[in-house]
Amino acid sequence: MTVTSLTIGRVLRHPVPEDWRRGLAVVAHPDDLEFGASSAIAGWTAEGTTVVDLLVTRGEAGIESMPPGRTAAVRSAEQIAAARLVGVDQVEFLNHPDGTVEYGIALRRDLARAIRRHRPDVIISLNFREFFDNGALNHADHRAVGSALIDAARDAANRWVLPELLDEGLQPWSGVRCAMFGSSPEAEHFVDVTAHLDRGVESLAAHEAYLGNLAGGFDPKQFLRRQAADAGRRAGVPLAVAFKVVPL
Repeated sequence: MTVTSLTIGRVLRHPVPEDWRRGLAVVAHPDDLEFGASSAIAGWTAEGTTVVDLLVTRGEAGIESMPPGRTAAVRSAEQIAAARLVGVDQVEFLNHPDGTVEYGIALRRDLARAIRRHRPDVIISLNFREFFDNGALNHADHRAVGSALIDAARDAANRWVLPELLDEGLQPWSGVRCAMFGSSPEAEHFVDVTAHLDRGVESLAAHEAYLGNLAGGFDPKQFLRRQAADAGRRAGVPLAVAFKVVPL
């Protein structure tokens, strides 16, 4: 995979490289992928690419009106349903505690283990900078997961880091070519989702319990279309999803 040079400023000119066959989508919570990246995943899987979803938590702290145990079950089921709508058949959960995910060796080990098992060409995730592209403060779990994920990709490639993974029969994997982070304030690469946004909308709408508890109501179609139209204007296509691409 060849990642082209970044542009100056926020004008999107570079399509995300798509000459890959296996992707691992790693985020903190159910619904993180569906707030944008899933429309791109729908396009990739439609072309025969395999993507696996890996959730660090089950989102059990995400619905104030529902106890965590019940929330975990509901949101896990919603994630599985949402993933299927964009062509993802395999969804895994690491069961770290929602809201208090910590960057550290334990998280890096779990992520490196998954990378060695699935041996992806690319990793897909969510912005881990302090702020989102719209200026909103990012969640602490997102920041911890993204930072650990980049380091875990290196850990997965190094035989002498986390040697206990070798004892589990997991050989090093150095084939991760890049990581793609959606909703990043540094995003300057794009995926044309003009033909796939509807599936992305359906995927986000599958998080019915979570969205139903958002204050003031929420329209998945309006939100994603507005977001995709904005990225599309900067990319020169009708509808797009923008990513920060980190070569690895």
